[in-house]
Amino acid sequence: MTEENRSILKQGAEALKEACGKLKNRFTTAIIVAAGESTRMGGPVPKQFLPICGMPAVVHALKAYNASAYIDSIVAVVRKEDTDLYREYADSFGIDKLKIITEGGETRQDSVLKGVEAIEHDAVLGKKTAYIAIADGARPLTTPQMIDSVCLAAYRFGAATAASRSADTVKTVGVKGGERDFISSTVERDEVRLVTTPQVFSLNIYRAAAYSAMEAGFTGTDDNSLVERIERPVKVVDVGRFNIKLTEPDDLIIAEALMKKRLAEASQCE
Repeated sequence: MTEENRSILKQGAEALKEACGKLKNRFTTAIIVAAGESTRMGGPVPKQFLPICGMPAVVHALKAYNASAYIDSIVAVVRKEDTDLYREYADSFGIDKLKIITEGGETRQDSVLKGVEAIEHDAVLGKKTAYIAIADGARPLTTPQMIDSVCLAAYRFGAATAASRSADTVKTVGVKGGERDFISSTVERDEVRLVTTPQVFSLNIYRAAAYSAMEAGFTGTDDNSLVERIERPVKVVDVGRFNIKLTEPDDLIIAEALMKKRLAEASQCE
């Protein structure tokens, strides 16, 4: 894609953003969570630093959020020992929207709350931020287009999440004759979605959900579950099947192949 085409697309995105409502504050801060130890991946290098096409996975994610038309600032929630490294990433890869780098908590849920608190304590972002886009740092295949589509849905409904349809038949399992993992029932596939990130919320909605969960000692499997718990609806946005998260070693092979295909297609378009 030429610089001229990029400029045209950016202008179009800005026009659409303005058309969505000049008067309503839609300032959106992405919270990139990358403080995990990658126990399921194994090996000495945390999964967010593993290279995909020569670039750390988390840098692919950061660059996508940096390029999104609807992300105004980025907070990276990282391990304490990685703070300086993220500053280097920001400088080396032109991630100019990265405004805050903060230390994570004991769990992912704690880490997201650390990101929210960092926003609230910032003299500028604390006043401006109206929406947060919570994201996994180990999703290198997230694109600006995916992020934009979820943000637009959140602006309309207050909460939205990236997801994909299941290509497989989904079963529930239970115990039969004292043995586990026997099929209990078949779930209607049209009603099933595999949820990924970003998960975008009004900051007020998420703050209420997160602090309510903390007071009740509730731990969710994702950030949507906190919002679901206070009975706020979350709009599901289909972003396709390839927004995979690096969890196990085979995921690296898949992500590398998909990224190479994407880069080859982009090169052919230029």
